[in-house]
Amino acid sequence: MALQCAIELGVFEVLQKAASKMLDRILALLASHSVLNCRIIPHEENHFDSFQRHYSITCVSNFFAPNSDGVSLTPLIALNNDKVILASWSQLKDAIQLGGTAFNKAHGTHIFDYPKLDSRFNQIFNTAMKNHSTIVMKRVLECYDDFENIKRLVDVGGGLGININLITSKYNHVQGINFDLPHVIQHAPSYPGVEHIGGDMFECVPKGDAIFMKWILHDWSNERCLKLMKNCYDAIPNDGKVIVLEALLPVMPKNEVVWKSISQMDILMMTHCLEGKERTEHEFKDLATKAGFRGIKYRCCIYNFWVMEFFK
Repeated sequence: MALQCAIELGVFEVLQKAASKMLDRILALLASHSVLNCRIIPHEENHFDSFQRHYSITCVSNFFAPNSDGVSLTPLIALNNDKVILASWSQLKDAIQLGGTAFNKAHGTHIFDYPKLDSRFNQIFNTAMKNHSTIVMKRVLECYDDFENIKRLVDVGGGLGININLITSKYNHVQGINFDLPHVIQHAPSYPGVEHIGGDMFECVPKGDAIFMKWILHDWSNERCLKLMKNCYDAIPNDGKVIVLEALLPVMPKNEVVWKSISQMDILMMTHCLEGKERTEHEFKDLATKAGFRGIKYRCCIYNFWVMEFFK
């Protein structure tokens, strides 16, 4: 919450502009987590009982200030610290002991149905996904170039269409399909070369040369993911592929940033999505085999997320 407070006060934007306003007690905590740099300036030489702390932005806190595209991770922090999300954590113990999902116990409905009931939260959720998708997809498009060989690409669970718009903006020949629930795409803006289609991915998926999914599989159980991947298998030709962007959960817990980050996301999924979870490499391979795919190619790693190709 200290990080959330600093974001709401615009501290990182102030520091990015080299201003000197001090929020010392909060900033000191953030500096202890390497979110900020800190150096001590004594008022008198060799007298450290009288000093000021001077803070500066780091490569970490840069992500909380708008980049050249005007996006940052600030909305994602706001989402994770929103009262709707925080209420779920108080139900985690009961969910573990009695079964069910903490979010459902707190709010009486699934996290993907709740935004229909709360326009304020819907805006926070969509803004977070827009900013995160823009940051991640910019790097994907720098490192992964196989969209060049695709004519019709379906983004399953594409939300407001941020991913597919970024792809088709770079690859103008690609016909983009943004596929999501009807109540989601009704808020999606129009993009050149992109068609919005509403539906249920567990029923069927629009056909295309390839299918793209970012942060979709980790929301669902093995059974639901298997149903979804079988639908994707049926929607692509024999030489088609499903391009998946997900984290790979290491088997052995380690005191390392990458493992901590993915493990924290795993617990977040457990708390807010019914049987949602991050998966190991073996679990993805098992999912691919059961859905009928011959295998998976791991193409590149972006911010702890792997671009994976499921191929027939």
